[in-house]
Amino acid sequence: MTRVAISSIPAGEFKAKCLKLMAEVQRTHQPLTITKRGIPIARLVPLDEQNKSLFGYMQNSAEIHGDIVEPIDVTWDAMS
Repeated sequence: MTRVAISSIPAGEFKAKCLKLMAEVQRTHQPLTITKRGIPIARLVPLDEQNKSLFGYMQNSAEIHGDIVEPIDVTWDAMS
């Protein structure tokens, strides 16, 4: 059964069918505008896919050139 996506709904009807409409928005990925007396007051939108962890998000974005462990041949003073 193909269902036509609802683009807007009155607040009273949304209140009565909230959970069902949330599931519909999640399934169809189509936003739903909630109106009060014909004026848009809120929008129910689907979330993006699961947010990726910040841990490791820059993986493989840097390159190491040369030896990063051995001291350099330049004498320097941290106080100058």
